Amino acid sequence: MQVSVLGRHIEVTDALKQYATEKFSKLEKYLPKGAQVVVTISVVKKVHHHAEAVIKSNGLLIQASEETEEMYSAIDLLVEKIERRARKYKEKLVDHKHQTNKAEAAAAASVLSSPEDHIPQIIKVKRFDLKPMTPEEAVMQMELLDKDFFIFANIGSGSINVIYRRNDGNVGLIEPSA
Repeated sequence: MQVSVLGRHIEVTDALKQYATEKFSKLEKYLPKGAQVVVTISVVKKVHHHAEAVIKSNGLLIQASEETEEMYSAIDLLVEKIERRARKYKEKLVDHKHQTNKAEAAAAASVLSSPEDHIPQIIKVKRFDLKPMTPEEAVMQMELLDKDFFIFANIGSGSINVIYRRNDGNVGLIEPSA
């Protein structure tokens, strides 16, 4: 597992880098081989210590962030959060393999009130590859990313679908009609 520690508005000391590397290395048992971990730490107004991590491996993407008054505790909480997600992913993946007998499993707003004359503008564009997957795998990926929705290419129909989290805690699926 490759762990990179980056600092934003803070100098990353060797002790801090070693601490983060040791903590994230413990997650290796839950992640596929060759996982890349990028940990970004930052300080806001010398009071809020923010730690964020993104893990990428074979199409798997897990991200999380934590903020506390102390950098080491922010890293500890971040590792715990990612460990829960990675463990849940691995359990679902193993369970999914047993239930479906597959040889390989794929890894898986608020509206602002504005004046009537104001036309909203696109201020940010994100591009990403759509990996073909089942809706169940898309739900798992959405949970790993801790997002309210996830766009994916449905492996069954070949169309672009959206999985979203409903207010009642369940999940919805949006499929385009013919």
